[in-house]
Amino acid sequence: MRLIALETATEACSAALWVDGELRWLLEPGAARRHGELILDQVDRLLAEAGLVPGQMDAVAVGRGPGAFTGIRLGLGVAQGLAFAVDCPVIPVSTLAALAQQGADRGARQVLALLDARMGEVYWSLLAVDSARRVGVSEEHLSVPGQIAVAWAEGPRLALGSGLGAYPELMDRLGLRADEVDAGALPCAREVAILAAAAYVRGEYLSPDRAQPVYLRDRVAEPRPNPDPRPSGAGS
Repeated sequence: MRLIALETATEACSAALWVDGELRWLLEPGAARRHGELILDQVDRLLAEAGLVPGQMDAVAVGRGPGAFTGIRLGLGVAQGLAFAVDCPVIPVSTLAALAQQGADRGARQVLALLDARMGEVYWSLLAVDSARRVGVSEEHLSVPGQIAVAWAEGPRLALGSGLGAYPELMDRLGLRADEVDAGALPCAREVAILAAAAYVRGEYLSPDRAQPVYLRDRVAEPRPNPDPRPSGAGS
């Protein structure tokens, strides 16, 4: 099975190529506002190094968020364009799960992924790791740092991501030691590819037009109720 994976939901820009279990990837960590000029070049370089062309792909995987709105839209649009061009499905992968997979690869049994969401908030998810060292599916949250609370299970644990760098007080709040934290970790297409390959085997893929982004912030951007019971425009 062959797939291309893209991850552009944060300041990093990356692409990966999975060919029957073998992985190649390219990561540009400081790529804010440069994703558009980098991502297709990364794809072309990976395919050229492997002696492949896009038409030989079985699927295109993409980090579907949460993360930066512009980056998510760009990555999804490129993934859909590639998939339409070669008539293959798209596999959307949680950006938080992809970040957490790095912790699974490092031996953690439970991983907390946290991304700085700006506006004083954090995207986060607590994910368990199975016996195959793959993270499972877990609820994703958008919270102010003071409202983040987790119930740790027994066993090795790790917290990863820019949310820790933006709010270092979370380390004490969550009861973490210095060796259980990696605030510099960034989501990468390598882990998107790993999770997408497993999803493909399970038949969890979509036609390109059905792939959707996940922003999380949209879920809470609802009008607040008017505390004044009088009709709008009523005089005093």
